[in-house]
Amino acid sequence: MVTLALTGLSAPAQAEETPSSGPVLQEPQATVSAVAPVGALGWTAPGGAADPSDFTLQAGAMNATTAARVARLDGVLPKSGVSKLLADANRTVNTSSCTRDPFGTAPAPALKWCLENDDSTSREWIPQAMTGVSDAAETEQYGAADDKNIQLYASYDNWDPGRDSNGNEVGDCNDDELKANDACNQKGVRVSFVQRRADGTVKYRHVLLGWAYENGSEHISFDGVHASEGSTVPNPDKGMQNGLHAGGMVWYGHYLYVADTRNGIRIFDMEKIMDLDPNGDGKAGDEMGADTDGVKTTSNVEVKTKVGRQNNVWYSFGYRYVMPQVAAWKFKADQSNPTGTFKCVSTGAPKASYLSLDRSTTPDRLIMGEYCRPESGYPSPGRIASFPVKSLENRSGEVAAEGWANYLPMTNGGAQGALAMGDYLYVNQSAGHNDPGNLWRYKWSDGALVSNGSAIKTATGAEDLYYERGAQRLWSVSEHYGPAVNAEALEDGSSAKCLGLVCERVLYAHSKAQLDAP
Repeated sequence: MVTLALTGLSAPAQAEETPSSGPVLQEPQATVSAVAPVGALGWTAPGGAADPSDFTLQAGAMNATTAARVARLDGVLPKSGVSKLLADANRTVNTSSCTRDPFGTAPAPALKWCLENDDSTSREWIPQAMTGVSDAAETEQYGAADDKNIQLYASYDNWDPGRDSNGNEVGDCNDDELKANDACNQKGVRVSFVQRRADGTVKYRHVLLGWAYENGSEHISFDGVHASEGSTVPNPDKGMQNGLHAGGMVWYGHYLYVADTRNGIRIFDMEKIMDLDPNGDGKAGDEMGADTDGVKTTSNVEVKTKVGRQNNVWYSFGYRYVMPQVAAWKFKADQSNPTGTFKCVSTGAPKASYLSLDRSTTPDRLIMGEYCRPESGYPSPGRIASFPVKSLENRSGEVAAEGWANYLPMTNGGAQGALAMGDYLYVNQSAGHNDPGNLWRYKWSDGALVSNGSAIKTATGAEDLYYERGAQRLWSVSEHYGPAVNAEALEDGSSAKCLGLVCERVLYAHSKAQLDAP
């Protein structure tokens, strides 16, 4: 186990990320205390020690209720294992002639994969997190013999012209473009399962993340994931309808751990993936089970504007597969970070901006860190700490950070992902829509984190990190969409995207040789 005690370190000045002026996802609402005065923020220096107790997690108050609801849901809807989901993958990754280039003058990665056009350019679904089967299992194989070579990336729904910030429907949503993009539904988060098959093709499929609840008739139902459990807006049972940011996730065993920015971590279960079209014909009327009232139900995956059980019919925003949340871990400390900005205080609960897994230690540990942009009075570039990941499989009590926490060793922040391997820490830093990102390399030496060579220039809109151990590849996904455009506002009211670069999204990987280069 590497023990960290970082002090007084700094890194070369880096470009600050320019925040998107497009639609902004409202962050999850947690308990927010008054912001401490500057002198009491606890700031030491880039790389300096932070308080690990600020990272302590406590089991979600609704874990038992959530488990009971998922059990009811499991009794009504048929399940699908990961093998079946992968066999039914309906989208294709272009691996041989991927010409999209979010790298500009940056060196090309070892692998660059193009998503299908609508996923690459969607202004609704914004990619963030990455994980894969190398995280899930020591053998890099999950379940069946063919369940290997799997990557997952998560995207959040960021374009919702038909809802206000409280999740209420507004406007008429009759515009043809809105209908075509299905934008009037706040769907939360989807996870895309990507697999390199034995024949060399790469296929993928989207899975909607869901939250189980009881509807007005006390039937079990589900909706897209919400910003906070038990929120009073607009419904105390269902919570807010703004979705997770899903800035990071880790697949470990059969659980998927997803970062909940203001709250902590939400847990989803690969063994509870629901299949609303078990016949695979895409037609309405597949028979589902009965809830406690004994009434038979059917499903309809053709309708993209409804979700959950309505008049004994199940809908899922048009998605065949739904994976429900089974538990949550919440920060024990109060959340003092100001809302609506990228500023970060230096004490109190952190933001859960990204997650990764480190299998180079014993026991395996989950790395959690913050995305922050230092400003006057808010000097923190973000904190980072770790947890023994097996401890998060419990559903009660508390889990403490592993005795260390530190500020990131960079001055301008913008960390989108961090991954530890032994004595090394890799940090992906974005630099706005116009410039390639930086993949920084740091090394732990005598308990200190020091620079280990210059940054590797990487994708514009660089995001979360995932390491594929067998192939020795460090994966990420670029988040910015669309070709280079002029400075005029786009139709959705946001500013021009990716000025000067063609920034359609790709999955990409750097080789270990690239990581180790001077």
